[in-house]
Amino acid sequence: MTENFPLHSELTIGDYFAAQRALDPNHEFVVYPDRQLRWTYGDFDIRTNNLAKGLLAIGMRPGDHLGVWARNIPDWLTFMYATAKAGIVLVTMNPAYKSHELDYVLKQSDMSTLCVIDAWRDVDYIKIIRDLIPEAQSYERGYLQTAEYPYLKNLVYMGPEKHRGFFTVPELLLLGSHLNDDQLRQAQGTFDNNSVVNMQYTSGTTGFPKGVMLTHRNILNNGFYIGENQKLGPDDRVCLPVPFFHCFGCVLGVMASLTHRSTMIIVEEFDALMVLEAIEKEQATAVYGVPTMYIAELNHPLFDRFNLSSLRTGIIAGAAVPPETTKEAMERMNMRQITNCYGLTETSPVFIQTNADDDDWHKQYTVGRPHPAVQVRVIDPEDGHICGPGEIGELCCKGYNVMKGYYKMPEATAEAIDADGFLHSGDLGSFDDEGYYRVTGRIKDMIIRGGENIYPLEIEDFLLSVPGVLDAQVVGAPDPTYGEIVVAFIKQREGFELTEAGIREHAQKHIARFKVPKYVFFVDEYPETTSKKVQKFKLREQAAELVEQRRVEAQT
Repeated sequence: MTENFPLHSELTIGDYFAAQRALDPNHEFVVYPDRQLRWTYGDFDIRTNNLAKGLLAIGMRPGDHLGVWARNIPDWLTFMYATAKAGIVLVTMNPAYKSHELDYVLKQSDMSTLCVIDAWRDVDYIKIIRDLIPEAQSYERGYLQTAEYPYLKNLVYMGPEKHRGFFTVPELLLLGSHLNDDQLRQAQGTFDNNSVVNMQYTSGTTGFPKGVMLTHRNILNNGFYIGENQKLGPDDRVCLPVPFFHCFGCVLGVMASLTHRSTMIIVEEFDALMVLEAIEKEQATAVYGVPTMYIAELNHPLFDRFNLSSLRTGIIAGAAVPPETTKEAMERMNMRQITNCYGLTETSPVFIQTNADDDDWHKQYTVGRPHPAVQVRVIDPEDGHICGPGEIGELCCKGYNVMKGYYKMPEATAEAIDADGFLHSGDLGSFDDEGYYRVTGRIKDMIIRGGENIYPLEIEDFLLSVPGVLDAQVVGAPDPTYGEIVVAFIKQREGFELTEAGIREHAQKHIARFKVPKYVFFVDEYPETTSKKVQKFKLREQAAELVEQRRVEAQT
């Protein structure tokens, strides 16, 4: 692979959308089956043009930052495309944020406009904003002044209701509909496809998140290659229950659908039953999800009542993927052409993926081969040498997909991207003679027991083969003798009564003794991020506490 590999597109997202709309403006682009909302490419073009002009009307300019703090409501997508068309940078925000995180992102991102819904789960967005920004109730809309957030000028409520100090979406759409198109075209002449279009904050599971700057060129082309590996086309209907604030939603889902003129079937918030209903009702040909989502769908008590024969492909990614889960999706959900992806926000995000035509084994046990236009290396984290087939090292990549950098964090950017231009993932993996890659875990997740390097994913895969095990997560816990020991957290299937002794005895017969979990804890749930990724650092904390309790109990 070379840096000169011709990319699929050098257009901005707005220009690309206009070209897709011109091919068939009546083709469905967005469907929300729970409320019968349907936008064609033509409908969506008009709506996003009006919103883009509305944002210009309230004083926003290309390069300004606009944050969206909401779940997967329809206008999340409207803002995503309106900002792209106007050259405004969309700052994606985790809907689970509370006041502390909002305060941080408002300050760190230099956000000039914040768009919100009223509340989500236990988070009252309006109250949080009132507490952090009391000035919003006294200043004229569009002219907000606050010492804490000097860049912030506008608040937008993503709904028809009125809140003091907030614009509403209907007002912005109306403003935009009366604004001449020349102003939008003038704005579009000030940026290109190398301009930043998204600032996606990393999940922040350890420390404060970083604002990853991604360009039109980054995410539009990444979406294309993701869709190519699924063989997407205009006849495909892609069910998306994954969050838009995360790359999984707004790139793997939204951009891949745009580049292949597919239709998006949106489930606003993940619920296994609603996903199954949406697939059947809308005859979805693809569905996305992290492993925990697929496990919830496959094990739902009403699963067998749904006709999923329309499914063909989709993506299972976002976390370590159990081979058995992929196999079940292929067999029981008719997803014979399912694909697995690997990447991270900093790489737009995908740079390795299985292909719809790969054989079953490679779909289940690897993350595939590198995308075109991307160079991938496995680098030994200890001495820096480039690893060969079968050697485990850090997965690194170089190409069009590498982020522009972390916003206002040059030192962190330099730490992530080496002098040769390779982005260091922090993940361990290897590749075989055919060029297929496997991920063995995070560098920080690797367990070192008495000098032996142990990769949690390997043990997790083994445990998932044990009858009765629904899901397994493996972490290290401190140990005075070995430094670290292996601890497993297991969810069991209904109808089974597994025991710690039984799991350990089975493991001792099939894997090396130093890899056998010293302790096994049975749980109903794992700590997860909003995007359903298991938070391994919290499991490590739990493991340390539980193991210490066991030691104390043993001494009494």
